[in-house]
Amino acid sequence: MLDKFSNKSLIDKPSFDHGLFWVSMILIGIGLVMVYSSSIALAETAKKFGNSSSYFLIRQTLFICIGAAAGFITFLIPIRWWQKVSPYLFLGGLFLLILVLIPGIGHKVNGSRRWLSLIVFNLQPSEFMKLFVAMYASDYVLRKSKEIGTFLKGFLPMASAIIVVGLLLIKEPDFGALAVISVIAALILILGGINKNILLGLLFVSPAAIWGIIHAATYRTSRLSFLDPWSDSLTKNYQLQHSLMAFGRGEMFGVGLGGSVEKLLYLPEPHTDFILAVLAEELGFVGVLVVIGLFSWLVIRAFGIAKEAIINENYYSALLSQGIGIWFGVQGIMNMGVNMGLLPTKGLTLPLLSYGGSGILANMIALAILLRIDWENRRGLRGI
Repeated sequence: MLDKFSNKSLIDKPSFDHGLFWVSMILIGIGLVMVYSSSIALAETAKKFGNSSSYFLIRQTLFICIGAAAGFITFLIPIRWWQKVSPYLFLGGLFLLILVLIPGIGHKVNGSRRWLSLIVFNLQPSEFMKLFVAMYASDYVLRKSKEIGTFLKGFLPMASAIIVVGLLLIKEPDFGALAVISVIAALILILGGINKNILLGLLFVSPAAIWGIIHAATYRTSRLSFLDPWSDSLTKNYQLQHSLMAFGRGEMFGVGLGGSVEKLLYLPEPHTDFILAVLAEELGFVGVLVVIGLFSWLVIRAFGIAKEAIINENYYSALLSQGIGIWFGVQGIMNMGVNMGLLPTKGLTLPLLSYGGSGILANMIALAILLRIDWENRRGLRGI
């Protein structure tokens, strides 16, 4: 096996990807600092948060610690085990999405029923469903490798599964998660060798489906007002306008950490969906560019790990790596686009940075899987 590799430096690599690990830790660290900075005013002024400025900081730190423990355990599990259980994880995810919709079980926040109350924190199944879909789609492509180019036996079963997930997410509603999950599944199918005619059909059908979903609910149609962000200041575009003001105030180097005005109860959700706007105001264009650069490196590295897995003939690992890279990349682009007024508001967080237990836990487990795939790749290079 070692004869395939003429470059000795490949064999002499460290046991795991230090670059991936530290870039991930830097993003999580930036997120922790910005969660604290962006949430101080909200936490101090709300009785339900105990009027404590460190309320969200303490909880986010706890979430990161839980995520680190879960990530460590995940890293110890062989990728072949994840492939075996991926259909069951997908079914488990569907079950949780159904539970969320049951009154008295599903927890409702800001008009959306997306959470299951676990007393300590609320679990958001859609965050884990993104990972489960990446796992399931990767396994599906390999199981159906001989039929993946056909419509009835290859494309239709996977499309039907995603439609079921989509119907459940629309009922919550969580159109942002549906968009991310659909892109993950579609791109994994494309990477797996979907028929070109089916792909062309998707390109024609998808815009019509998106149009239909948007116009099926008045609140989604109203979000198209982002195309004219400076209209309707008091209702539809209030959040977007304050986000854009934050970007404008930040200019090149920002007003300084902690100096944001928009986080002082002007910008809604400053520590979750719009954390990038506060970061832009306090750290400026340079700060935003650093975050974009770190995310870009992480996504590119995920595809690099996939390429190495293909060399080792670990095709499930390759597809899963690409799926995780697609997830982080697509959700990151969508969140940044919303913050900058390039996309309508969707309620999507920025991976690794935004406040939230489910999001940070799912993200850190996904990163641990990436590190495990890379670790197995390196052992393959050494012939172990």
